[in-house]
Formats: sequence, C-alpha cells, structure tokens
Amino acid sequence: MKRIVLLALAAAAVSSTAFAQSDAEMIERALAAAPRRAREAASVVKWNPDHTYVTIKEGTNQLVCYDRSGEPGRQPFAVQCTSLANLERVAQNRRFAAETSNGEELQARLDAAEADGSRVKPEFGSLFISMNGADAASAGTHTTIAVPGATPASIGLPDNPGQGGAWLMNTGTSTAHIMTPGH
Repeated sequence: MKRIVLLALAAAAVSSTAFAQSDAEMIERALAAAPRRAREAASVVKWNPDHTYVTIKEGTNQLVCYDRSGEPGRQPFAVQCTSLANLERVAQNRRFAAETSNGEELQARLDAAEADGSRVKPEFGSLFISMNGADAASAGTHTTIAVPGATPASIGLPDNPGQGGAWLMNTGTSTAHIMTPGH
C-alpha cells in the first residue's frame, strides 16, 4: 500500500512539473496581450496565492502584463495587460474573488467596497487589454479604458452600446470604463 501511495505522489509531482512554465514561457505568454510597440519595454508579473506578485520581467514603460488562466472561470488562455499603477486594484480584485464563492457574492463585495470608499481606483485613462480563448491562436482581444467616476455628461460618450462605437459602462463608479468596439 505504501508503494502505491508513493507512486501516486511521484506521478503527481512529475505531472505538475510537466505543466509548470518557466519564467521565459510565462513572459512570452503574458506579453501576447501587449501592443506590439510596447511589448519589449513592458513588465511581467507572476501572481502569488496571497494576491501579491513577483516581477519576472522588469520593464521600462508603464505597461505590466500577467497570466490569468489559473483563475476560476477563465479560459485556458487568459492574459491581461494594464498600467503598473493598477496593480493594487488588480490585487484587490483577486483577493475579493478568492474570498467569495460566486459571481453574485463577488459583486456584492465590490459594491460594498465602492460604497464605503475602500475600492481601489484605477489610473484614469489607463488600458486593460485582455486576451481570452482556448489557446493563443484563437484568443480574442478586448480593450477597455479606465475612467473612474466618469458619466456620459462628463465624458461625452453614451452609456449604452446600442448607438454603435465606444460607450461608457458602470457610469459614476470607480469601475467606469470605456468599452471599445470589437472582441
């Protein structure tokens, strides 16, 4: 019986290391979402289970990219880039998601933080560029622009997608952002 347990543990260790990515592979994967002209100068971070991060590629611009594919509900290929100034907000999002059991509970937690003023605001005008799909070749790219507190009156964009073009989502909140057309 001990041999079976030891063999099972050894097999599990081998299979988990077979799927472990090197830093170079993680960097290449995360940078897939970066705009071509910013890719070389972008930073790449790897998230820790405690919602802190380790920088695995130091950049020289303000763009930072990371892999999200291990998060619950994410596609097998899921990466995102944003401004270095938004890492505190991303960490808060990750922490809230880990502390809740479903989307409804998560939204309630986000709403409560918004109401009590503890919701970390993103950098105004910063991008969130996400790539999601079964693999890198089939992943779609979606870009939003953070405009915390913006309303249709303050920014001059509609707050619904029905008019075509860019539109404002989550108006008047720290989560307000410009939705860009496309996928």
